[in-house]
Order: sequence, then structure tokens, then C-alpha cells
Amino acid sequence: MEAGRSSISALVTAFSRAYHNAHGSPRIFSDPLAGRMFAEEERRFLEQTLSGLVRMVNPELAARGPDQATALACVMQDQNGPITLSRSRYAEDCLEKAVKKGVRQYVIVGAGLDTFAFRRPDLLKRLEVFEVDQPDTQKSKCQRLARLGSGFPKQLHFVPVVLATDILDRALWRSSYDPRQPGFFSWLGGTCYQTREVVFATLRAIARVAAPGSSIVFDYVDQDAFDARKAARRMQVMQAIASQAGEPMQAWFTPRDLPWELQMLGLDLREDLGPAEIEQRYFRNRKDGYHAFEHVHLAAAWSVDRRKG
Repeated sequence: MEAGRSSISALVTAFSRAYHNAHGSPRIFSDPLAGRMFAEEERRFLEQTLSGLVRMVNPELAARGPDQATALACVMQDQNGPITLSRSRYAEDCLEKAVKKGVRQYVIVGAGLDTFAFRRPDLLKRLEVFEVDQPDTQKSKCQRLARLGSGFPKQLHFVPVVLATDILDRALWRSSYDPRQPGFFSWLGGTCYQTREVVFATLRAIARVAAPGSSIVFDYVDQDAFDARKAARRMQVMQAIASQAGEPMQAWFTPRDLPWELQMLGLDLREDLGPAEIEQRYFRNRKDGYHAFEHVHLAAAWSVDRRKG
């Protein structure tokens, strides 16, 4: 990743939300601010670059020479949109439930160009929000917001962390995060791009800093995604694209082993939605090309009360 700029995955994630907000009906997830994060020239560049991926995503369509809009829609609906939209919707659905139960701290791990603190004033007035990400991505985001003339709400706190080298809980302890109070954590689109060692270290750090009553939502890919004999074609294409972008997919979980692996870290798995459940919950009866992505899961876990036992 080039210094001083957002990661490629952060850019594509924000673009996917913006594209769906402009073209999706009905919307799986609404983000009216995502599109404003891009300058016009950058938006055109991303449209051109992403539409070019139709050669990998749908060679038959590409052979017919589609216009850019048709190619871009194919890529967005087949690759970028389904994962981004379903995990964002799931996380904020779970967050709303947590807030109703009294949670007043929201930690967004790998926040990227997330717009929560600017588009959900209904929840922000009841939360302190901590965006955790690498310094270059945070700097780029602040520059984008400054160009828009957007002020920064007092409830928003930036916590610079490089997960591969820093210790997450120590960074939060240095911030105004209160480890005595329960928090809600989301880690979206991040686990598969780290090594398993970093993933486990990050989840363990969250468990250490999370007071009883805290919860975390994250997405992950299962082990079959890395088996060429079992991986769906869409997943194989996704991995090829990620590798070409310099952000290869690395880590996976086995659904059967996930409960005890999380328990060893200090977390209690409460829900694990596989592709079939995600399809039923967020993509049922859609008339466009959005469908749940093979091998991708959405998981929710609660912190184990370390005072017991």
C-alpha cells in the first residue's frame, strides 16, 4: 500500500457501499455519504478499473463487449457488493440491539472509510465511537472529510493501530475507551487479509479489553475457500483479484472449530451465519444479481466474564 493513502480494500469497500446506495433497490444497506468520500476523478478511475475486472468475473459477458455501466454492475453484484453490504447491515443491526441493552462504546476495527459517525446521529448521541486503523488510512480519511468541510463529532476518536505489529488493547487503554464499561466491537473485511496469528492475537486483545456485556461481530471465510477442489468460482476469482491488488487473503476459520477456538481466546460464540442463512436474511427474493457469497460467514460473540470461575 502506498504511504499516506487508504488501503485498496478500504477504497473498494466504500465504493461498493456508494454504488449500491445509488443503484440498489431495495437497499440491503444504506450509506448516502460513501459516495462523497471520493473526488470525481477518483470515482471515474475506480469505475473504470473495477469494470475492467469483468474479464475475470464473467468472461462470457466480457466477450460480448459490454459498456462500462453493464460491466461495472456485473462486478459490483457478483464480487464487491454481497460481502460488503451484508456484513455492514449485520453489524449495525447487532449494534442497535446492543445500544438498546445499554452499550455506550463502539469500536470499529479496520474502520477504513466507514461513515457511521457521520450518518447515524440517532445512535451517535448515545455512543462514543473509536475507529481503529493504520495511521495512513486514517490520515487519508481525515483529508477526505476535510475536503467536504465535514466537522468531526466530539464522540469520534481515532486510534491508530497496525494490527500486524501493535497490540490493540494497549492502544485502546491509551485512548479514552473505558475498559470497565461494555463495548460493541466490529471487525469487518479484515480477518481474511491477516495471518491467523494476527487474527487470533487481535481477537484475544479484544477479549482482554472487553468488559462483561461486551460483544463483537466479524466476518470470516471458511477453510474450503482455500481448497481449489472445493472453493466456488466466485471465491477463486476474489482471491485472484485480492492477490493482484497486493492484499492477498490469508486466514480462515473452520465453522466446526470456531466455538472452542473463540472460547480459548475469552469469547463465547453466539451466532455463526453461513451463506445459506445470509442469503435468506438479506438477499431473499432479490431481482438483481446480489446473492450471498460462498464460504463467507458472519459471526457474533460475547466476552466471557473473567470474574466467574
